[in-house]
Amino acid sequence: MELPKYDANAAIRPTDVRKGTGYAAERIDFDSIPIVDIGAAINGDPDGKQRAAAALREAAANVGFFYIKNHGVPDDVISKAQAAADRFYGLPIAVKSQYDVAKAKRHRGYVPVGGLSADPTTSDLQEGYEVGLEVPEDDPDYLSGNPLFAPNNWPAELPEFRADIYAYFEEMMKLGRTMYRLFALAVGMPEDYFDDKVTKPCAQLRVMYYPETDPKDSAVGIGAHTDYESFTVLYQSESGLQVQNRAGAWIEAPPIPGTFIVNIADMMMRWTNELFVSTPHRVINTSGRKRFSLALFFAADYDTVVECLPSCTNADNPPKYPPTHFGYWIENMHSYSYAYRWDERGKLPNPELTDTRG
Repeated sequence: MELPKYDANAAIRPTDVRKGTGYAAERIDFDSIPIVDIGAAINGDPDGKQRAAAALREAAANVGFFYIKNHGVPDDVISKAQAAADRFYGLPIAVKSQYDVAKAKRHRGYVPVGGLSADPTTSDLQEGYEVGLEVPEDDPDYLSGNPLFAPNNWPAELPEFRADIYAYFEEMMKLGRTMYRLFALAVGMPEDYFDDKVTKPCAQLRVMYYPETDPKDSAVGIGAHTDYESFTVLYQSESGLQVQNRAGAWIEAPPIPGTFIVNIADMMMRWTNELFVSTPHRVINTSGRKRFSLALFFAADYDTVVECLPSCTNADNPPKYPPTHFGYWIENMHSYSYAYRWDERGKLPNPELTDTRG
């Protein structure tokens, strides 16, 4: 079944991300996007987990974005990862291109300017590097040709890039599993509900670089979109992230020291039957400086089937979506966003396994 970009997503995207042509954003107080302290949850305090889960529920349902503080990720891990990204993106394009994802058609390695269009109506002005779970050469998913699993494609010119970026990836994976547990509590499910669904997740770290631009040019770093997976945990070095509220206005979500920003993605919205909202967002690099961001797109295991959680449905609120295959969903979304997979559009398995909505 062909899965056209906007026709297929119309039912799941709360706002038409193409709405509006201006790139100005309203400047708002930071607490307009909530800040949630997860320190007690990180430390294993049962009452602290419940408080954090309640705050996450409110933020995920009303905004779809929130900051987390006291997250437990060491500052030096973050700073080393950003420095490694800066060194890599300073290499000549001929060197970076050796690691292009298009060469192996596996989702590992360098994505040049023009290689990604999150909103196909615009061109993104950014470069990226895709990193996932490190798997061996004899990994069965890799050998079967699954494009979401492969040994990482590390640049030989910068051995510290591998060490520092993967150290960040591992810290974020640990944090992501903690967030999954808090989300389970937030919707009244057992804390360990998602544990067996993230044993080998097709999660992805995207290391992004936005070049310096004149703020007056309002260059689109990443066009308006929602994220595909369960949720995203983001570090950003400079302002530029903008979030679309339900009235259609764009508001800024600047970096706040000591925090990450988290947003709900499509699969968590489906799991929660739209209790949690996957909110459109974009990046307009107005800082006048080069900008780095490290986005961990936390997914589930490839063959996980996402169905409405029992706590999110009742006789008056039936499931809004059919069961959805996690890995197929990501692959279909990649085929509309990443240039190296455009030739697969409409040829991949339908992620919606059955449709019982009538």
